Formats: sequence, C-alpha cells, structure tokens
Amino acid sequence: MFFYRKQARQLENELDLKLVSFSKLCTSYSSSRDGRRGDTSDTTPLLNNSTQDRMFDTMSVEIEQLLAKLTAVNDKMAEYTSTPGTASLNAALMHTLQRHRDILQDYTHEFHKTKGNFLAIREREDLLGSVRKDIETYKSASGVNNRRTELFLKEHEHLRNSDRLMDDTISIAMATKENMTFQRGMLKSIQSRVNTLANRFPAINNLIQRINLRKRRDSLILGGVIGICTILLLLYAFH
Repeated sequence: MFFYRKQARQLENELDLKLVSFSKLCTSYSSSRDGRRGDTSDTTPLLNNSTQDRMFDTMSVEIEQLLAKLTAVNDKMAEYTSTPGTASLNAALMHTLQRHRDILQDYTHEFHKTKGNFLAIREREDLLGSVRKDIETYKSASGVNNRRTELFLKEHEHLRNSDRLMDDTISIAMATKENMTFQRGMLKSIQSRVNTLANRFPAINNLIQRINLRKRRDSLILGGVIGICTILLLLYAFH
C-alpha cells in the first residue's frame, strides 16, 4: 500500500505541474495571436500558431497519460483494500483512497475545462482571422479605399477588441473561481486530516484548542489597541 501511495503522490505532483503549464499555454494563446496580427508577414504567424498547436496536442497527450496512470494506481489501491488481512486498517485505507480519488477527479475536471476553453478560443480566433482575411482580400481585389470601408474596418476592429476583452475578463474570472474551488477542496482535505489526528490523539486536540484560544485573545488585544489608537488620533485631530 505504501508503494502505491508513493506512486500516487508522484503522479499527482507531475499532474499539478503539467496543468499549471497547460493553463498558461491556453491563457497566452489568444493574446499571442492578437499580437501577431500586426505583423504583415504571412509565414511567421503560421509557424508560431503551428508551434503552439503542437505544444497543446503534446501536453494534452501527456496529461491524459498521467491521468490514466493515476487512475490505474487508484484501482490497485482499491484492490489492496479488499484483500484479506486488511480489515483492521480498512477505515484508514479507505480514507486515503477516497482522498486520492477526489484529487484525481479535480485534476480531470480542470484538464477538460482548460482544454475546452482552449479549443473554443482557437475556433473563435480562426473565425475572426478568416473574416479579416476576406475583408483584406476584398479590399485588395476591388481597390476600395473610401471612407465607408475605413469606418467599417475600424468598427470591426473595435468590436473584435471588445469581444477579446470580454473573453479575457471571463477567462480570468473562471480561472480565479476554479483556483479558489481547488484551494477550498485542498483546505477541506487538510482540515479533515487535522480533525482525524485530533480525534485520535487528545493531546493534539487540546493543543489546537489552546492555539485557537490564544488567537482569539490576540485578536481581542489587537482590536483594543487599534480602537484606543483610533480614539487618540480623533482626539488629536479635533483638538
């Protein structure tokens, strides 16, 4: 069981690093493509887009393989808990197994969410790039340079920038929400483990209660000092 837990922790650490890099790649994809649109060269954007797409495909495969390995390790731990001779340790083993399953579920959800956002951004950027290319081709073919066309292009650019700004804001908000949700899950897991230790060892429970009492006392003292300082400042200000 110890060997399987060690494998699970190693895979979880690798997945955490991969998902952070994967999220950064997906976040920078849209902004990097917008920056390259100002370049008049046709070969450099294509090369860069192709490089980012290859990185996305490679990282997706690597993360999927790590998720599959972690799933297999969790299955092996589940098989171990059902073997004869582990009845006395069954509760602790099931708690550990459930924690690793929760982590696997969180990583799987985060991966599919980030991948879906990336594909949606790439599809939208490809569509906007196609529209822009059609407009530039039409201008080049017809030789139209009048005021109406310029106003149309400016309005299109303004709408595109507004759309990109809204998408970036939504992406930042969603990423913040997911990060806070993940951190809350981790804090719940840590709290559960601390409570388990406290229930098993009364001395630890008493120590935690003393720490909480001292924190409350320090908070009251700090609040009183701040209140006194505020009153003194007000008296000095109106003196």
